[in-house]
Amino acid sequence: MRFTIGLCVAALLAAGSGAQDLSAQGSGNAAELTQKLNAQFTLTKTTADRSDIVTPGSVLVLHQDGLVMYSTAQQTSPLNIYRDGRIQPSAGNKIRAWGNMLRTTGSSSAEDVANIPQRKFVSGEKFWLTGITIQDDGLVLAVYSDPFNDVRYFGQLKFVFPKKSLPPTEDMLRLVSEVVSVQPADGAQGGASEAAAQPPQSQQPSQPPAAPLQAIVPPPPPPDQQPPAPKTIALGQTMDVVIATWGKPTTDIKLGSKEIFKYPDMKVTFVGGKVSNVE
Repeated sequence: MRFTIGLCVAALLAAGSGAQDLSAQGSGNAAELTQKLNAQFTLTKTTADRSDIVTPGSVLVLHQDGLVMYSTAQQTSPLNIYRDGRIQPSAGNKIRAWGNMLRTTGSSSAEDVANIPQRKFVSGEKFWLTGITIQDDGLVLAVYSDPFNDVRYFGQLKFVFPKKSLPPTEDMLRLVSEVVSVQPADGAQGGASEAAAQPPQSQQPSQPPAAPLQAIVPPPPPPDQQPPAPKTIALGQTMDVVIATWGKPTTDIKLGSKEIFKYPDMKVTFVGGKVSNVE
């Protein structure tokens, strides 16, 4: 079974790498579209492991429901297709999910694949743009989110060319604007929930120096606080107790009567709904 899935994953990756980049072929329409996109969007640069942002770029605002992204802990991101006014997941996402599970856990069971960490974004939510690719059959935007419960997500959004033919540039830009737009620079400040930080305002003309301020007496130090009690976990505890103490796991794997919670530095196994092992 794993060998068959491996072949499917290899075929999918080969198909992706075989897609032609029209901008590299010097096509007039592709070159114009590339120029317009680069003028409209600024790419965000992330760390190599996709755990954080190195250089912030444009913040995109989503105008349609249903954009699926996987946790950045996965090797490959899911592909979403915009067609007929709707965002739909690509049929190849199942193969991508199988490949991710094989690489990260060595498992390819239907339950594990169904539980792959993912999030569906809806209209009004915001995220970063990390890549733009013009292929022979469509335009692909790579996107990346701010943390949700300490988990970042990434994905791809593809705008398919009608009959695999690049339409006029203005038509493509109009199609993209149906799904995403750049948040105005004065919209906010910080992460993808808000725009990048604004430059400082220019200083006003020089004015007479203000009178020196009176010395301010510092407030007394706050009373000593007791350190919080250390979090513990014990055999026999229920899932509700573990979640109340440690929060939701990054991964929840169900294997028949056994269920495994995975945290960044701990794995908890439940049998019959109670803790049976902690690693």
